[in-house]
Amino acid sequence: MINMEVCANSVASAFAAQAGGAVRVELCDNLGEGGTTPSIGQIALARKLLHIQLFVIIRPRGGDFLYSDLEFEIMKEDIRQCVRLNCDGVVFGILLPNGQVDKARCRELLELAKPLPATFHRAFDMSADPLQALEDIIDLGFARILTSGRENTAIAGIRLISQLIEQAQGRISIMPGSGINEQNLTLLLQSTGAREFHASAKSRVESAMAYHNPKAAMGNQADEYTSELTDSNRVQNLVSIANLSSTRYTAEI
Repeated sequence: MINMEVCANSVASAFAAQAGGAVRVELCDNLGEGGTTPSIGQIALARKLLHIQLFVIIRPRGGDFLYSDLEFEIMKEDIRQCVRLNCDGVVFGILLPNGQVDKARCRELLELAKPLPATFHRAFDMSADPLQALEDIIDLGFARILTSGRENTAIAGIRLISQLIEQAQGRISIMPGSGINEQNLTLLLQSTGAREFHASAKSRVESAMAYHNPKAAMGNQADEYTSELTDSNRVQNLVSIANLSSTRYTAEI
């Protein structure tokens, strides 16, 4: 079986991921910034209502992965809350100014998170030396790495993803993510041999508002009256494609 993790931007998206057959949710906010830590209310409600694995992203802001002392304290407190709420895991990554993995700070967060496993997120894709970063992350004890292969999409980074999986030799799970959809999943699976994938599987949803004010905007969205939510049908399609492709690939080899 291939494990499908869904990046869910709300409890509603998390429910859709579960309904579609995902084995794990990465709960986050602000997908347009690459994901930031959701509210405690969202985490608590998701934990109460979901039966699949709930991992929570620990990222205090968008942008780079070099954090101030204050931001680091926020990350520690968010992890404490995830442990308290009985989440299944956390997702984070911290870099040094030179692009190397910040092993000291990552180790401190991993200790705080125990006994929860942790995923090193796409901060990996911003590291200076991905092959050394892989060894550092394995040494730290992370359960998996989420990566696009240092490109904007996993399909563009397919060569490095394959190289990382070969180098890892089963010591850590390499989970491709970014831009994964129904059209490219089979190629990614068969070219890399990855056993876990990360997708948002979003669709646009129209607002139920009857009245629209065309003059004012609340943010930088092109349209205030639509939103993006995980689509359970798309998740189900991805799960079906992954497992059918895996069965065929296994039979061929």
